Amino acid sequence: HWAGDRNKRMKGALTLVGQDATSKLILYTAADIQRSEADDQVLEFLSFWKKAQRGVDPMLIFDSKFTTYDNLSQLNGFGVKFITLRRRGKRLIESTDSLGPWKSVHIPHAKRKYQNPQVHESMTELTGYSGSLRQIVMRGNGRNRPSFLITNDMDSPIERIVGDYTRRWRVENVIAEAVKFFSLNALSSSLLIKVHFDVLMTMIAHALYHRLSQKLRGFEHCRSATIFRQFINMKADIMVRGDSI
Repeated sequence: HWAGDRNKRMKGALTLVGQDATSKLILYTAADIQRSEADDQVLEFLSFWKKAQRGVDPMLIFDSKFTTYDNLSQLNGFGVKFITLRRRGKRLIESTDSLGPWKSVHIPHAKRKYQNPQVHESMTELTGYSGSLRQIVMRGNGRNRPSFLITNDMDSPIERIVGDYTRRWRVENVIAEAVKFFSLNALSSSLLIKVHFDVLMTMIAHALYHRLSQKLRGFEHCRSATIFRQFINMKADIMVRGDSI
């Protein structure tokens, strides 16, 4: 839920940001989404993906409030794999006390504090979803309440399902970088049409910094602010001669 400034009464806009899990590159944005359109954005993204990737099936990973169980059923019908969270109610959380057996799994992330959560796996059915879903209840991951992962991927090891979902938080790091370094929240006007422009230009700038980092040996995984500080923000003599710089 995007707004141009904090602590001010002003119009906001729902904005979708899609990130490639491998390269960490922002590959899709949609700005100024109306609330009535929000649940179907996953289908809009899928339409874009099929045109851009020409048949390469994605694994979609998103938050529990991103779409509805009906749309999850549609994704499954299209043959698209997904991992998301089940919406937790009081009864669902209380039911974890009677679950068993639990087993520990290892999530190999160098910077991850809780690398050995406990999990319980089962099959579940949800209202609006046609068929059964694989459910993985996870505790001991640094959160007060257990997490309920649901997926239509029945074949991948449980360690991979849990590990892939934990990487979803990387997109929030990219959004934080867009606000802090690219000043995404610094609107000069409260007009919502500027949201489209600012989000698009931020996506382009992020992509250009990423492409530059790939050409710099030893800096391939650095953030945009580091690339700017180490290579851009310094004095230089620039000569332009015809088509050459």
